[in-house]
This record gives sequence, structure tokens and C-alpha cells, in this order.
Amino acid sequence: MSKAPRTPAKTPSPKPDAVPAKTALAARDDAYGKVSDRVAAAYTAAREQAGKAGEKLEGNPLAALIGGIAIGAIAGALIPRLAKEKELLAPLGEKIGEAARAALQAGKSAGTEALEDAGLTTDQVRAQVSKLVEQALEAASEAGTAAVEAARESARR
Repeated sequence: MSKAPRTPAKTPSPKPDAVPAKTALAARDDAYGKVSDRVAAAYTAAREQAGKAGEKLEGNPLAALIGGIAIGAIAGALIPRLAKEKELLAPLGEKIGEAARAALQAGKSAGTEALEDAGLTTDQVRAQVSKLVEQALEAASEAGTAAVEAARESARR
């Protein structure tokens, strides 16, 4: 019998893609978990802030209404109008404008009479309206600040 030199037996090596695939799956799961946690925290914070803003608005719904009208007017002023839109809506706008001017004049007359009957002056009414507008702007500002804070808090987590 001849003795041939023995070569060590080769053990099968793991597939080169097997280890990185497990690491990639673990990293993906970890990232998914972190993102999921952040989304849940942001959702919770936003709900809490919305609840706080809602409580403030419930205390003075007229301020909320005025704030909403102001925001709508600003948005309407900032959105550009198309030429076709102007062409199609101009006649309707004129009719609405005339009706609004007539209604405004009638309301102004009736309001002035009602204020005089109640013994209120226009300065007293202006002060009340000014106070309402300030409260509406404050409520809108607080809601915006709360939303920004909730987003920042969510980003930190």
C-alpha cells in the first residue's frame, strides 16, 4: 500500500450572501421598528396637541370662526387665478358683488339701529371685535406652534 500525502478535508464554507442577508434583514427590522415607534409617538403627540387646541377653541368658538375665515381669505388671496377661471366666473362675481353690497348696506343699517337701541357705541363694538380677532390669531398661532413642537418631538425620538 502506498501512502499518499493526505490533504485536509475541506469543510463547506457558508455561502457569501447568507451572512449579509441575515444582517440586512436584522437592520431592516430594526429600522422598521424605530420608524414605527416614531410614527406612533408623533401620532400621539399630535392628538394631544390637537385636543389642547380644541379645548381652547371650545372656550371661544367665535374666535375660531373668525380665525378660520381669516385663514381662508389669506389662502384665497395667495392662490393664483387662471385666465379661464376669470373669464368664466366674472359675470357671476359681478352678480354676487352687487348682492353682497346690498346685503352689507342693509346689515349695516340694521346693525347700527340695534346698537343704538342696546345703548352701545361703535367704539365699544370695535374693541370687542378687536379682542375677538386677537384671540382667534392667538389660537391659530398656538395650534401652529403645537404642531411644530409635536413634529420636532417626533423627529427627536
